[in-house]
Amino acid sequence: MKHLLNSAAIALLLTGASAYANESVLTETAEAGQWAIQTGDYANQRYSELDQITRENVGDLRVAWTFSTGVLRGHEGGPLVVDNVMYVHTPFPNNIFALDLNDNGKILWRHTPQQDPEVIAVMCCDTVYRGPAYADGMIISHQADTTLLALDAKTGEVKWSVKTGDPAIGETNTATVMPVGDKVIVGVSGGEYGVRGRITAYNLADGTEAWKAYSTGPDAEMLVDPETTMHLGKPIGADSSLNSWEGDQWKIGGGSTWGWYSYDPDLNLIYYGTGNPSTWNPSQRPGDNRWSMTIMARDADTGMAKWFYQKTPHDEWDYDGVNENILVDQEIDGQMRKLLVNFDRNGFGYTLDRETGELLVAEKFDPAVNWATEVDMNKDSETYGRPLVVSEFSTAQNGEDTNTTGVCPAALGTKDQQPASYSPKTGLFYVPTNHVCMDYEPFRVAYTAGQPYVGATLSMYPAPESHGGMGNFIAWDAVAGEIKWSLPEQFSVWSGALATAGDVVFYGTLEGYLKAVDAETGEELYSFKTPSGIIGNTMTYENNGKQYVAVLSGVGGWAGIGLAAGLTNPNDGLGAVGGYAALSDYTELGGQLTVFELPD
Repeated sequence: MKHLLNSAAIALLLTGASAYANESVLTETAEAGQWAIQTGDYANQRYSELDQITRENVGDLRVAWTFSTGVLRGHEGGPLVVDNVMYVHTPFPNNIFALDLNDNGKILWRHTPQQDPEVIAVMCCDTVYRGPAYADGMIISHQADTTLLALDAKTGEVKWSVKTGDPAIGETNTATVMPVGDKVIVGVSGGEYGVRGRITAYNLADGTEAWKAYSTGPDAEMLVDPETTMHLGKPIGADSSLNSWEGDQWKIGGGSTWGWYSYDPDLNLIYYGTGNPSTWNPSQRPGDNRWSMTIMARDADTGMAKWFYQKTPHDEWDYDGVNENILVDQEIDGQMRKLLVNFDRNGFGYTLDRETGELLVAEKFDPAVNWATEVDMNKDSETYGRPLVVSEFSTAQNGEDTNTTGVCPAALGTKDQQPASYSPKTGLFYVPTNHVCMDYEPFRVAYTAGQPYVGATLSMYPAPESHGGMGNFIAWDAVAGEIKWSLPEQFSVWSGALATAGDVVFYGTLEGYLKAVDAETGEELYSFKTPSGIIGNTMTYENNGKQYVAVLSGVGGWAGIGLAAGLTNPNDGLGAVGGYAALSDYTELGGQLTVFELPD
């Protein structure tokens, strides 16, 4: 196996092998000591070549310094480091701080936007924000109220600003952005408000719109060619989305794009996932509801789609399909392939050829998953590529009080958006998971713009007949489609993982522990409890020749929404409050960056 964007590959790209990738992003992400975009690199591997911190000395880690963000609620994402300046973000109101790493973290500038607090009411699952990105000397931030802005990285001055959506109809933002070439890619949140999902490319120079691609609707608005856009090896055909919805339901059909984006500079393709269809009551939207729940590959210049793969047709469980797509080059069946690996909320780990969209592997990455027996891998079958649903766990509303019980995983999935990592040294993927099941009762709901459009009541609880906890941290072989080792956790693992060349993997827990484990064996090597639960993504950087590890703590997100928003009804928070009620016995709200180092 090999690292997708190693130093040699970067050099080739910068000398003309690709005319499309943003050269500033490639330059900064090629420097192991920096962290210029939230995903670490375009491949979303979340791997660092820094190796001062090793499996032999990681147990000696200590806190180097801390920084209070001044904001409570859920702190997702992580800091950026570019040219010895750290950029720290917060949840709503999406403040950004520039800290001088050569001057004891002195605040060089702060950006404190004045957003209308009414937007909080239409944010689904806490006021989280997964952070800005760096490109062309600018910090690009997409606020909760869908304001996209570019800040001068040295001064914090606003260079341009544009509105990408309308919170009055439930459109908000929680995701990061991805700069590619002379554009920046952004998405939209709001699947629980009946928004129509899309991604949009804006010109980095001035914020003007370059192209827009919807998740549902007419071919022209989705930027698809029905003869050349492929799904499981076949052209999707004309009106593929329109034919899979009843009437005009596609206009309020969800498919929001609040997850992560990846990019292959050689293929000039961007990859991302689309979210759940609206409403959560599947009986109100017959059909496959294309192209919600779909991995999409698009040309970065034009937005035109090359291939789709719909993971959960006619979703009945809110198995939102927005999780990150990790790009690796790996040998499979004796041939080196350009792969895309996805750990979906639905509990299946997928391996696809990222050039063609061919489905290569689809296996459960939690044995508790029961809503489907398998994904049909027989290319001659009429159900090829589809999950084979167990009727007992279908949530279709056959009567007024249809409550489907014991569905695994719960709606928050075997893994939510918290990103996995990959080590080219071990060839393994390190995946934070939820070990949670649910009861799911749909009800009829009418659409009103700007009002919740959910249509289901949920309750959540640990998977039965297991270790009794609600999470695992696992190592996954994406070619074999199997778990290599698994570490049980009391609560869901809701933080992003980091793999390093020191053979150490880092992740955080909802109680607030930063943990370091052996990349080969999973043996726990270090643990430190931060002031609040960790739902942020661990990162690493170098300053003055020394390696540091940093993570945001601040409990919240969907799993921590009860604490974050002060909710007590077990069915509130879309079913999460009751499932995670015990979390309040272990942590409290906070907002802090904690940075770790080895002793001198």
